[in-house]
Order: sequence, then structure tokens, then C-alpha cells
Amino acid sequence: MRLLATVPKRLAEQDEPLELNPIRESWLRDRQSAIEQGIAGPEAARLAALRVFSSEPGAYGTGLLPLIDAGNWESKRDLVDVFCRWGGFAFDSDGSADEQRALFRARLSEIEVVHQNQDNREHDILDSDDYFQFQGGLHAAVKQLGGKTPATYHGDSSRPDQPRVRTLDEEIVRVIHSRVLNPRWIEAMRRHGYKGAFEMAATVDYLFGYGATTNLIKGIHYQEVARVLLLDPEQKRFFQRHNPAALEEATERLLEAAERGLWESPDRDTVAALESNLLELQGQLE
Repeated sequence: MRLLATVPKRLAEQDEPLELNPIRESWLRDRQSAIEQGIAGPEAARLAALRVFSSEPGAYGTGLLPLIDAGNWESKRDLVDVFCRWGGFAFDSDGSADEQRALFRARLSEIEVVHQNQDNREHDILDSDDYFQFQGGLHAAVKQLGGKTPATYHGDSSRPDQPRVRTLDEEIVRVIHSRVLNPRWIEAMRRHGYKGAFEMAATVDYLFGYGATTNLIKGIHYQEVARVLLLDPEQKRFFQRHNPAALEEATERLLEAAERGLWESPDRDTVAALESNLLELQGQLE
């Protein structure tokens, strides 16, 4: 963190033409603005150079996972408020960190591009909650605070000799079709019984997380996930035998997507089938 925080500070100190050094241009502007607000020169210079933000030392995450799991939110504004509250600690080049939530929100409002890199293929963006929490949360915050949808990319450097960059939209579609709806993956999960059912339900959770934060999950994606993973008769038998609670949770998540309008124009028969399954499951689990 010290090294990362040192980079913008050293760039700001370079005596270069501003058109060649946007960090210095931004630093000079922010320093002057802070001075005009009554902040002393040295402190104004320090604040203007802060560019590295994270959660409070000793903590981890963005706070979005428990919030979304509990369904305790009404709009993206709620998600953004939690994201900024958790991530609003600025790290300086000496390793110190202090809460600078207003500065964090100001920095986010200026962002035009969101990028997250993945350096391995042992997992993907829909089988870990970190991706939607950080990348999705950042996307939502930048859009909410800046008023414009950022260009959001997913970097793939799993093969260092052939790195690829895709839009997040492209990566989501790729993962849904190559894994989530892939019969080979589904069959492999079935062989793992309880844990396989858990992984399927987790994928639905993370799909929902990206939908909540980015709105990039399309209606056809929710529809096909419902049809293939949750409503298929063989899948239902698998879940009911090995982990009915996982099926209940995943079904509730898709119904929540429909209720919140994340699943646009959901097929009525599909929603009715999900509701029927949920009532049946709840009766069995009781």
C-alpha cells in the first residue's frame, strides 16, 4: 500500500507540462481547491495526492455481500453508500490510513474507466463474491456519483504471453455460456452432491450481485439460469436429494431479481414455476 500510494505522489511532484502529466494537473487543481477551503498548504498538498483507497486497516471487503444477502437495500444509492463507507480509507505513502469518505466520493465521481484483472483460470467472475463486490460496487459508485456509466472492462492475463481485455458485458456472457449453462459443468457439480448444489446456488447469488450493481445481467440470462439450473426436473431432483436449502436460496434470489426489476420482463410462466417450487420447498423444509 505504501508503494501504491507513493506512485501518484511522485508523479505529482514531476515538473512536467500538464498536458503530459494529468496526475500533476489534478494534484495542482485539488491542492488549490483545498487551500481555498482553508486547509493549510502542506496538508492541502498531502490530501491532493491521495489516490489509494481501501477498507479500514484490519478489515476486508466492501460491505456489499452481507447487505445484498440480507436484502436490506432499496436502491443503488444504498449500495453506493455502503461501498463508500467501507472503502473510504485513504492510504498515504508512509502506510498510514485515515477515513476520507468525502474525498473518496470525489475521486469516484471523476472516474471514466473501471478495470479488474484476473490472472488465473481457476475461477471466474460468477464463482467468487469478490468480483461483484469490488468491480460491481465500483461500477455502481462511479455511475451514481459521476452521473455517467463508466466503461467497465475485465482483464484476462491467465496467459501472460496472450493477455486479453474484454468488456464486462462480454465477460459475463462468456462465463454464463461457457460454464453456468454448460451441461458438463452441471454434471460435474452433481457428482459433488451437497457441495455441488451449494456452488450452483452461489453462482446464482453472484449473478444477482452483478445484476444489482451493474444491470448487465439481461432478462434472457435470468430466464436461462432459471430454466437450466433450477426448473429442470433432473436438477430439481438433484437439489432435493442433496441440498434443498440451496435450491430454496437460489429460487428466492431469482424471484427477488424479478421483484426488484433487475430481471426485465420476466416470463410469467417461469416466475409462476419458481414460486410454486419455492412453496413446495418451504413446506418440505418445515
